[in-house]
Amino acid sequence: MPDVVPTPRELEALKVLWQCGRATVREVYQGLRPRESELAYTTVLSLLQTMEQKGLVGHESAGKAYAYFARVRRDSVFRKLAGGFLDQVFDGAMGEYVARALQSRKPSVAELEELETMIAEAKKLARSRDEKGETK
Repeated sequence: MPDVVPTPRELEALKVLWQCGRATVREVYQGLRPRESELAYTTVLSLLQTMEQKGLVGHESAGKAYAYFARVRRDSVFRKLAGGFLDQVFDGAMGEYVARALQSRKPSVAELEELETMIAEAKKLARSRDEKGETK
């Protein structure tokens, strides 16, 4: 799996591929078009070719066209992007990162309960690492 962080436009194309599984250039183009009205079909083709060179996507023949698919997992990419954002913007300050995210919009009760569950699981993992004398 490549250690490449996708650009914002590459991330949008990956989202289309994660949703579809496999998609032709035209399908990716149609998936991106509502978000980027000035986007040309040939730009999407070039984008997918560049992404393939980076190892983010692959392709296979689908009749006369190619069907592209993601070579990177959604959770891995999001983890990498979130970690980079945390380090770059907040200098690794997790509490400030979460506080700003919570201030940016009002979470629902269900979202807060999901966060509480994630925090409880993270505490268990941290305690387990501490007991074993592991760092990070």
